[in-house]
Amino acid sequence: MPGSRSLSRIAIVGASSLRGKELKQVLEDRNFPATDVVLFDESIMAGTLTEAAGEPTFIRALEADSFEGTQFAFFAGSSVDAEQNWPAAQRAGATVIDMTGAVATSGQATTWIPSLATLVPPRPGAHENAALPEPYYSPPSPVIIASTLAAGLGKFQPQRIVLTLFPPVSEREEAGIEELESQTTNLLSFRPIVHPVFGAQVAFNLLSAYGEDSKPRLADVRTAIARDVSHYLAGRAPVPAIQLVQAPVFYGYAFVAFAEFASPQAPEQLERVFANLGVKVAGSAEDAPTNISVAGESEIQLARIEPDPSLPAGAWLWGVADNLRLAATNAVRIAEELIAKPTG
Repeated sequence: MPGSRSLSRIAIVGASSLRGKELKQVLEDRNFPATDVVLFDESIMAGTLTEAAGEPTFIRALEADSFEGTQFAFFAGSSVDAEQNWPAAQRAGATVIDMTGAVATSGQATTWIPSLATLVPPRPGAHENAALPEPYYSPPSPVIIASTLAAGLGKFQPQRIVLTLFPPVSEREEAGIEELESQTTNLLSFRPIVHPVFGAQVAFNLLSAYGEDSKPRLADVRTAIARDVSHYLAGRAPVPAIQLVQAPVFYGYAFVAFAEFASPQAPEQLERVFANLGVKVAGSAEDAPTNISVAGESEIQLARIEPDPSLPAGAWLWGVADNLRLAATNAVRIAEELIAKPTG
């Protein structure tokens, strides 16, 4: 068990990615009890000067013995990089916490959202070797959002839940951010735009699909989110219908959901359940959350839940979460829960 060993070393693979940078910051902000945080990435990034826990350090290239002495290996970069290297981390005795989906694809990882453990316990994978540490999958922010809504609303037995998610361009890493910035600047200057990432104009626009040459397609992203949500809930909560609309925003995963029940439900009761799951619900005198207001916040935030004016048994939910911070916090919480487990 991870809690049976003294802490020594934390490895972040994909440290130069947006997820990797945010993960490092969350470890520091939550005072995670590590004596050493080692940063790894592709060889092209090796030697880059950065800092960890307030100390200067360099990003290193992965080598055969990179994971020796590591207790937790977080994979936050590309899924290809994770797929190639997570077995080596596991063989070295590290507990793998994957944020890329590569380990989940293997079917061996336990999917875990700690904030939902009371309603939806971790979904175990088919871990093949009991002698090695169990790998864990920390899902991305849209899966956490959708699963949280389903778990909270599930207590009221909704007849249906429909969820529309508005991903920010930072879900496509630095390339997505640079493309939106470039498109915005060029459009305001009446210059032609380029779109190698999205294959279409995303600035000042909403997209229901990317251009033909864009990979992955928005439909593929939607399918992956729906698959992860369905697998995690596994019949323990109602699975929402999910749609994605690409928004021209840099950060913050916004969403709107509609739930219909057999009879009207008091919004206050719904809000109380979500508050118990760690969701921040706006007070009566507070503004609804926005992409800007949730920046740097670790939890999902909801506006006051509103009944539908035409369907009394329906309710509307609007919310936003910092997409990078929410996912990174979930990954760190998995490690914290493992450390806190009795070592018996």
